[in-house]
Amino acid sequence: MSKFFIAQIGRTVGLMGDLKLHLHTDFPEQFKTGSRFESDRGELEVVSYNKDRDTIRFRGYESMESAKKLTNAKLYASEEQTKEICALKDGEYFWFEIIGCKIIENGEVLGTIKDIERLAVNDFLQIDTSDELIKNGMPKSFLIPYIPRYILNVNLETKEIEVCDAKSILENS
Repeated sequence: MSKFFIAQIGRTVGLMGDLKLHLHTDFPEQFKTGSRFESDRGELEVVSYNKDRDTIRFRGYESMESAKKLTNAKLYASEEQTKEICALKDGEYFWFEIIGCKIIENGEVLGTIKDIERLAVNDFLQIDTSDELIKNGMPKSFLIPYIPRYILNVNLETKEIEVCDAKSILENS
């Protein structure tokens, strides 16, 4: 079962066991009361979450002393849990769905998505260039901005993403 790093717990805040929550997800709504997450300290159940203050409290850790034991813990969600809780809009995809997709421009495979990087406000697809293009002197990897200007179509069934003008990015990398 795949699990994804979604948040890190920070310092305690106040006397009731509230902790600072540092999000690594685009879906803060998953931290609703009763939600359970795996952590490097065991399973944790959310008692309360304050989105405005970025604070969270967990069952069994409702005092400052007990909550301190969770400082720096990492929270994880499974793929199934993520799909169940996090609502996507039309044309949006989870990162884990598009990592591994082939990048195709005009029928030519440019490479495969290795990872996604968030730089400033945009996501960039990190592409491992196809072996054929590397043999022809192209760089081993390159980045494509994940914006409509470059992304024409995403097909999760075939694990292919059709792009435009990405080859020129590769050639100039």
